[in-house]
Amino acid sequence: MSPESGAAPKKTSGVRQLEDARGMLSTRHGIVVLDFGGQYTQLIARRVREQQVFSAILPCTATLDEIRALEPVGIVLSGGPSSVYDANAPVCDANVLRLGVPVLGICYGMQWLAHNLGGKVVPAIAREYGRAQLDIESKDSKLFSGLPESLKIWNSHGDHVTGLPEGFQITGRTDNAVAAMEDSARRYYGVEFHPEVNHTERGRDILENFVFQICGAKKNWNRAGFIAATVDAIRKQAEGARAICALSGGVDSAVAAALVHRAIGGRLTNVFVNNGVLRQNEYEDTLELLRKRLGLNVIGVDATDRFLEQLKGVTDPEQKRKRIGAEFIAIFADEARKVTAASNDLPVKFLVQGTLYPDVIESVSVKGPSQTIKTHHNVGGLPADMPFSLIEPLRDLFKDEVRQIGRELGLPEEILVKHPFPGPGLAVRILGEVTREKLETLRPADAIVVEEVRRAGLYEKVWQAFAVLLPVQSVGVMGDGRTYGTTVAVRVVESQDAMTADWTRLPTDVLERISTRIVNEVAGVNRVVYDISSKPPSTIEWE
Repeated sequence: MSPESGAAPKKTSGVRQLEDARGMLSTRHGIVVLDFGGQYTQLIARRVREQQVFSAILPCTATLDEIRALEPVGIVLSGGPSSVYDANAPVCDANVLRLGVPVLGICYGMQWLAHNLGGKVVPAIAREYGRAQLDIESKDSKLFSGLPESLKIWNSHGDHVTGLPEGFQITGRTDNAVAAMEDSARRYYGVEFHPEVNHTERGRDILENFVFQICGAKKNWNRAGFIAATVDAIRKQAEGARAICALSGGVDSAVAAALVHRAIGGRLTNVFVNNGVLRQNEYEDTLELLRKRLGLNVIGVDATDRFLEQLKGVTDPEQKRKRIGAEFIAIFADEARKVTAASNDLPVKFLVQGTLYPDVIESVSVKGPSQTIKTHHNVGGLPADMPFSLIEPLRDLFKDEVRQIGRELGLPEEILVKHPFPGPGLAVRILGEVTREKLETLRPADAIVVEEVRRAGLYEKVWQAFAVLLPVQSVGVMGDGRTYGTTVAVRVVESQDAMTADWTRLPTDVLERISTRIVNEVAGVNRVVYDISSKPPSTIEWE
């Protein structure tokens, strides 16, 4: 895309990258996941890839030709928020059931399978959400081969199957519903729960049984192959042009930069922007780390005033994201013009971002009708008239997969274990308007949380640890006097992929140190609370 085109930014696709790699990895004979709008759709595909089997996600509206082109050995029908009786309920071509390969329906996918084949689906009297117990009723089911008779599972559904299609049998129940069914002769399988999430006990084993025992898949996917294929695809995409990379100092952008640097070398310029909402000392420390440890060509831009001016008076979190995203692009455009002028030969045509799939699936509908949770500034927060095409080599990966790729590339462990940090930074950890005064309160409080988690030896064992500044004041007593101070919430969660997360049961002495230090060391704060909400129903970030 030329800078004058004004077209929407082009995005890369993991499947397309691999196809461009001319056979370095097999993009055939894997598992196709049809997306009915589930928030865990990519997680299903990721679980398949963990077994070194290629998987691809297609929207449920994909044509049979598109599905056949991948020559799948099995198909998974994803979950989704709809009822099969909704006027606009997502559907797929019923002929996918006649492709001669096994089919596994998960949650909504099971309901669609039953409904389409003549079974009965009704709204549940008791909606099943969260943990439940699965009792397996068939010892002969290949899907549950090698598993105990009962499992702790994770549910998220309102409708359920009450009448089985002809040829099916019940293979599992919960207290409230038919939890699993199958027609082994036609190789149709359905589960009402989510085997792909960590909360489901032995969920990986269930999917592994489907992939290998039922579908007969062969291992054809590995990290080294992904790196080679991705580098090859980037080299072709960016031929005859320069790129700039939006570095944040985190693992995502660092791995993205390393991949692109391997592909185009000196034609990549990395830009690290101080957007005014970074953590304490992060701008200076990160610049030193990126330049000395990674040996990257990094330009530092302190744009604090520009960003804070854009955030003045803004309280809506979506507007925060969009304004920050637009200002980032304006700065990258300025830097691209400088790089082009200095190089005196090749123009900057590409912007490299460390966008991951959780950013995508929670932001915009990319591969199916998935519901929007929030706009990520790398995705839905970007302006439509960008002067760049995008290179997003990690767009179809999850955080732990990216860390594995980073280790394969030889990146320092200091970067790879760094906790995730949102693109809009502390702006989405300050509820309400972002001001310099609030930032001066939140930064030291956040630093105390991280310091104490590190001190307790827990930093690398948890997913994220941070502080949130609440628009809440409460009465307190400090120094024998009455105070009316600010409240800080502490958030520490455990996760593997950010699609689900559980709050960390921090030792009480760690919580006590965090609370005592924040109240004593951060002016204006007289109350500290601990967030014990899991995802779902909450998100990890507060905004």
